Amino acid sequence: MDAKQSVAELQKKIGYKFNNEKLLLEALSHSSYANENKNLRCNERLEFLGDSVLSVVVSDYIFKHFTHIPEGELTKLRASLVCEKSLFEFSKKIALGEHILLGKGEELTGGRLRPSIVSDAFEAVIAAIYLDGGMEAVRPYILSFIPEDITPRGSDAFHDYKTILQEVIQRNPEEKIVYHMKSESGPDHDKHFTYQVMLNNNVIGEGSGRSKKSAEQAAAKEALALMGIRP
Repeated sequence: MDAKQSVAELQKKIGYKFNNEKLLLEALSHSSYANENKNLRCNERLEFLGDSVLSVVVSDYIFKHFTHIPEGELTKLRASLVCEKSLFEFSKKIALGEHILLGKGEELTGGRLRPSIVSDAFEAVIAAIYLDGGMEAVRPYILSFIPEDITPRGSDAFHDYKTILQEVIQRNPEEKIVYHMKSESGPDHDKHFTYQVMLNNNVIGEGSGRSKKSAEQAAAKEALALMGIRP
């Protein structure tokens, strides 16, 4: 994928049209690519800025949503959301690795799949959006990646409890699980769902969330806990 195509396609994926596309081009340009294309700047300066913008947005979000959590726990939660592992997981949602511009050597050695390179590019894209559209543009972009069911300790952010539960149940081919919505409440802008997970028509877990998916995950998590399984 050439530079022009990478810039064009990524804008479609993230749902943001740049006024200055050169910012996004720079955000996607790894140092190895910039070294081979002397007229380009690499994304390291944007990564520096993006790291700070990300921290501010995430700090503001968790400060307002976890009002009774002490500073120490807020710090741990923020760290879990802005660490390299988390940013790499976020980047997979938009297949960011496919759009990063790499030098030939870095391309051949698998740089496109290297968490450090991809997470740095993720931060650089944040900075590019911030510089192009301000905080109003970048805030919803960042928050779109934050899991709805994060916990104060942050350790559960990327556990897919539904998949884990399915793998456990599949050990017995005759068993079958289904998810059933028990209740739905609240206005359109603040919905609350409660789901039950059922094994052969028996309720084995129940959970709630601000979306159907997060409620299902919570139900699966409870089912695993009742089974004595801690992912």
